[in-house]
Amino acid sequence: MNAPGTMTPSAEPATRERAPCWRPAGRAAQLRVLTARQIRLVYADRRVVLFSVAQPVVMLLLISQVFGSLADRSILPRGVTYIEFLLPALLVTTGIGTSQSAGVGLVRDMEGGMVRRFRVLPLSLPLVLVARSIADLTRSGMQLLVLVVAGHLLFGYRAGGGAVGLVAALSLSTVVIWSLIWIFIALATWLRKVEVLSSIGFFVNFPLMFASSAFVPVDVLPGWLAAVATVNPVSHAVEASRSLALGEQAGSEVTAALCGALGLLVTMTVLAARAVRRPPDE
Repeated sequence: MNAPGTMTPSAEPATRERAPCWRPAGRAAQLRVLTARQIRLVYADRRVVLFSVAQPVVMLLLISQVFGSLADRSILPRGVTYIEFLLPALLVTTGIGTSQSAGVGLVRDMEGGMVRRFRVLPLSLPLVLVARSIADLTRSGMQLLVLVVAGHLLFGYRAGGGAVGLVAALSLSTVVIWSLIWIFIALATWLRKVEVLSSIGFFVNFPLMFASSAFVPVDVLPGWLAAVATVNPVSHAVEASRSLALGEQAGSEVTAALCGALGLLVTMTVLAARAVRRPPDE
């Protein structure tokens, strides 16, 4: 028997519970959450959505009426109307404006401290850039669909290559637009100033858009401008998109456009991933 007032040790040894180990989410989960957040931000402002929808329609109306009234049918491919010549090109050039807005939005996030807050979280900073590129790509996809519908309703546009050719042109344009988005994301991570990025954007956008075969054939351009348009990567993408939509043989054009877009995409992704890791004050 135990003496009164004494403690009897427990027969069972005390077990020490180990605190649960917290692990950060995997990259796939991080990308999913970041992309969902960015998509909500892209579509949160109805005014931005409205102007995004209106932009390709306005471009279609203006360019088709201005250049279409000046273009001689003899300079176009045989049997092709100007709207059939123009709309596949607009599938590519429409994404140029969206690309610049992606870079401007990223710079504003950086200036507002959002990226700084992401730095202290256990997540991969390059995934923040990937999420933004995907969100802006969805907006470009919406614009492309609006453009095709507007072309059909306003001008009776029908792709000569049928639904298959049109889907192929849309897919190619999406890849090209994604590479253009990454150009401005990379510029944003290196420049980090809205004013500087906007100024550079002017000198990038207009030569890419107008010094190309998007609105008129290269053959009718002045000699020096035709030389620039020939090496312009947008011209290769436009010719590939146009050939696919018209149902023509487009093997070499598609290969050149995809190789150029994918090469640009990889290069800009690597540069942006390096730049975003720099300290904020550098």
